[in-house]
Amino acid sequence: MNIVTEPKLSGKPITDKPHKRPVRTVRWFLIVGVLLGAVVGGLVFFKFVFLPNLFKQIFSKPPPPISVNIAAAKTETIPNLLTAVGDLAAVHQVNVTSDVNGRITDIMFKAGATVKQGAPLVQLFDGPEQGDLANFKAQQRVAQITLDRAKQLAERQVGPQATVDNAQAVFEQASAGIAKTEAIISQKMVRAPFDGELGVRKVEVGQYLTAGTQIVSLTDLSMLFANFTVTEKDSGQLKVGQIVRIAVDAYPGRTFEGKITTIEPQIATDTRNIRVQATIQNPDKILKPGMFATTTVVLPDKPPVITVPETAVDYTLYGDSVYLLTEKKEEDGKTSLTVTRTFVQTGNRVDGRAEILKGLKEGDRVVAVGQLKLQSGAAVTISNDPLPPIPAKPPRY
Repeated sequence: MNIVTEPKLSGKPITDKPHKRPVRTVRWFLIVGVLLGAVVGGLVFFKFVFLPNLFKQIFSKPPPPISVNIAAAKTETIPNLLTAVGDLAAVHQVNVTSDVNGRITDIMFKAGATVKQGAPLVQLFDGPEQGDLANFKAQQRVAQITLDRAKQLAERQVGPQATVDNAQAVFEQASAGIAKTEAIISQKMVRAPFDGELGVRKVEVGQYLTAGTQIVSLTDLSMLFANFTVTEKDSGQLKVGQIVRIAVDAYPGRTFEGKITTIEPQIATDTRNIRVQATIQNPDKILKPGMFATTTVVLPDKPPVITVPETAVDYTLYGDSVYLLTEKKEEDGKTSLTVTRTFVQTGNRVDGRAEILKGLKEGDRVVAVGQLKLQSGAAVTISNDPLPPIPAKPPRY
């Protein structure tokens, strides 16, 4: 027999024991809080203390002076020039053609040769005309004999005057036939109408040539026309006889001189421009018709004006300006140089110099090179380097 024994009971109610929070978790939150506070404090210190002091130190220190080239404004007489574009044309130029039809029997020129006025170029077949000429000459001789006999009889009052008149008419008719045939024969021989240079030959021996077909070009290069246009506003400054200087791309740096010979009396209604023609001597025959030309009319000189190097002017949409150099004495006795942007009114630009119509006076010193690094009020130092040469120096007339 099994005997079951039960544990001894205390008689107190059974309840759950309380759970206490571990000390390790509290310590972790304290550490995280301290770190977050340190980060936030560091950011606040960096933004509101460190950065302002840093910027203050950076911007409170003045930038070093900028080295620039200086040029003085001076008074000088600028050539009064009127520039336009145009082209060259020959005074005498023609495409040589034949007046009549015919077969070419002989070509008496070489392409590119220089010929004189009246030089034979092409011979067309003129056999029938030569036969007609011989026939008319024979008729003329017979008519001359008949006319002389009729006049002798009329003088002795043996023959009537009507016979003399008929013989005279037959003689003149034969003479007219001779003149007409000789004219046709002369048309069969094509000659140079003036002195000049021949171009490329465009016909061959044996070719049947119709009237008006081009044989060769003939150009007189000893003298050329320069045709150009100017605006209505500038037309009042032009006069016949004024000097014109011509520049062409084929000969850079070289100019050719001529004179205005014709000014169109009418202004074009569509463009409001006026056409001008100048005549240029071409003794070397290096200028060719059809060349693009830059023409410059030399007008009477204007009064002296203030000028500065063209590089000193800053051209912007807001206006033209220069950096004017000013000197200022500091408290320690030293002289400091600063620049001030000054707006000016500019005129023409000639030979690398710009006219200053308003804004500067003679002797003012301006920055000629180095403006890109400047702003108004910037400190500068004067460089001893020479001014750079003008990249594309135009000719001074």
